[in-house]
Amino acid sequence: MVTTKPKKGNLLIAKPSIIGDVSFNRSIVLLADHNDEGSIGFILNKPLNYTINDLIPEVEATFKVYNGGPVEQDNLYFIHKIPHLIPESIEISLGIYWGGDFSKVAELIQNNTIKENDIRFFLGYSGWESTQLENELKASTWLVTENIYKNEIIEKDYESFWKEKMLELGGEYSIWSNAPENPSYN
Repeated sequence: MVTTKPKKGNLLIAKPSIIGDVSFNRSIVLLADHNDEGSIGFILNKPLNYTINDLIPEVEATFKVYNGGPVEQDNLYFIHKIPHLIPESIEISLGIYWGGDFSKVAELIQNNTIKENDIRFFLGYSGWESTQLENELKASTWLVTENIYKNEIIEKDYESFWKEKMLELGGEYSIWSNAPENPSYN
């Protein structure tokens, strides 16, 4: 369901008109927080060529790391669905949590308690100042939808996610689902 008012836990879907924006072209962002001071989210469908082990050698696992957004790309963030295992987690909504005690996460990964479909890691985040996101919505840059996947969104196939959302929205968006990422390549 498309809505006009973003809230914590919603998805921001980049409209096809963002062509050329390296960070957000064909992105789907999970809003981790949204209030009068601004918004924070993580791009769910932009994997990087890193694993968690590449960034933190002590963590011997091949969990993918995603580009969370253009802000603070030298910091590692994570969302998960296992707050009972990770102290200090902050609930986003619908059984999705943000952050927590990373030393506990590393320990749980090492002893195979956490699986890749329980957690998703990001370098950086997407951030908007107080009215910036609202202005981008007025400029028709984003669509705001409910997160129908709940905490299973962590397991979504990143390669087809944007196309899947375009087809779900139907109408003019269906046409965009098969367009090349850069129309000048057509």
